[in-house]
Amino acid sequence: MALVPYEETVGVGLQKFHKPLATFSFANHTIQIRQDWRQLGVAAVVWDAAVVLSTYLEMGAVELRGCSAVELGAGTGLVGIVAALLGAHVTITDRKVALEFLKSNVQANLPPHIQPKAVVKELTWGQNLGSYSPGEFDLILGADIIYLEETFADLLQTLEHLSSNRSVILLACRIRYERDNNFLAMLERQFTVSKVHYDSEKDVHIYKAQKRNQREDL
Repeated sequence: MALVPYEETVGVGLQKFHKPLATFSFANHTIQIRQDWRQLGVAAVVWDAAVVLSTYLEMGAVELRGCSAVELGAGTGLVGIVAALLGAHVTITDRKVALEFLKSNVQANLPPHIQPKAVVKELTWGQNLGSYSPGEFDLILGADIIYLEETFADLLQTLEHLSSNRSVILLACRIRYERDNNFLAMLERQFTVSKVHYDSEKDVHIYKAQKRNQREDL
């Protein structure tokens, strides 16, 4: 997740980002996510899209046991933590500056027998993709990662590199601005895209994307 100021934090809703801990219950576990808005900004708070995507995974929307998954722009790591608790082998990624913070949340919330299933690793979109094998992951997860227009091309390149014809991409987001729709249009040039879930209370959409030329029944 890019480390930038975020318009939505102005005014209503700002208070929850300044809480040092955000507590959730997923996969029969209490998860306590440490937040650090002052130091890392948007990368260090839990956004609604992460909660909605975690809930969607817990609903059993995709088979996670034994699945090879990656979370992009993980920030606090909530989605990756939940995926690991549900049985996936997860690579949880963000930019280098956020990794120590991310790692502390992952280690604090995964039991010792599950920790080997979760790896925290650096990934800046569009850079050094050679450290990841092409088509390496069955499932690619992203929560609220498509809001910064200058990252769109790099994000698409990263999705293209990490996914195979069998991979499923799940992106959770709010559609706030025209640029968000622009990203979806860019995504549809390379992937088949469908909306699979909408949380009306939080106004969060989940989109599923798969490389074109593959069956739609996964």
